[in-house]
This record gives sequence, C-alpha cells and structure tokens, in this order.
Amino acid sequence: MTENFIATGNTTRAFQLKDVAQYQEHSVVSREIIRKPSGTMTVFAFDEGEGLSEHTAPFDAVVYLLEGEARITIDGEPHSVKEGEMIIMPANKPHALKAVSRYKMLLVMIK
Repeated sequence: MTENFIATGNTTRAFQLKDVAQYQEHSVVSREIIRKPSGTMTVFAFDEGEGLSEHTAPFDAVVYLLEGEARITIDGEPHSVKEGEMIIMPANKPHALKAVSRYKMLLVMIK
C-alpha cells in the first residue's frame, strides 16, 4: 500500500470520505480510493488559494464537494461549487480548479 492509496481490503468498512485526505498548508493532497479499468475515485484536499491549472482529461469526471468552496472553470466558464454540490467536467474540455476556501472533493473519473 502506498501513502496516497487506500487498499481495496480496507474499504469493506464504512468510512468518512472527508477523513481520507488531510489538509496541508500551501498544498493539494490526494488519496486514491479505488482504481479499476473503468475508472477511479480520488479524494483531494486543497488548501485555500491552491488549485490545479487548466488541463484536459480524456474521460468524463464528476466532482463532489465534501466541504468548503471551489471555483471550477470548465471550457472558460467559471462555476462556484460549494459543500454538498457536484459538477460534471466533460471529457476533452479544458478545466481548472481553485480553492476559494479550503475544500475537499471526491473526483470520480469514468473511462
């Protein structure tokens, strides 16, 4: 088991998604929950002001905010996403993420 991966055997119990990744000052932290040929699930913790620069992915992705607030720009259009909300980032559309406040999110990539 690597530090940023939860072994499948450990997920046969209930757990809080927001506890999977912890905030680190001036950082973006990620821990992968599951990796399958059909996709991945990863929890991210973004410190305030941190982000991911614009990029594309070849697969659709769902972002669900576990806490905090993010500005997610998809194909040039900014979206404010808050705790309990989700947004879909379509395949091959440029997107970027920025922490308005500290936030944690679940990213589900569907291949």
